[in-house]
Amino acid sequence: MKNLITIVLLSMLFTSCKQQIKPADIAKINGYWEIEKVVFDEGEDKEYGANQNYDYFQIESDNKGIRKKVAPQLNGTFLVNDTYENVSVRFQDEKVYLDYSTSYMKYSEEVIELTADELVITNAQNKEFHYKKATAINILGDGKKTK
Repeated sequence: MKNLITIVLLSMLFTSCKQQIKPADIAKINGYWEIEKVVFDEGEDKEYGANQNYDYFQIESDNKGIRKKVAPQLNGTFLVNDTYENVSVRFQDEKVYLDYSTSYMKYSEEVIELTADELVITNAQNKEFHYKKATAINILGDGKKTK
């Protein structure tokens, strides 16, 4: 009985500590994100060292915006193209979803965690994507500002 009470109390503690993402937090998504790792449904992880592409999010105050892939350059800039996905933020049952759409498909991902420096989302295949806020690479030391 004592063990059961301990388990129940610990379960309540862990579930109460889950981050509640509020509409005001959505602005934290804006910017460049570099994937750190993917956690698969089976529990295995795939770590990412250096990434050739970052995800760039721009969500406006109406919870609509875009996500596009960008390529960091050695001088601190990013190569971009005209390809992007439309994004809508949806709040449902105390959860937050990113709904993506292109002319070819539609899909959703759930936001699990969102801070100024960390983003964790999960997709329909239960893959958990862990991102860190990216900073520009500038190994040339030319002193120019990142665009």
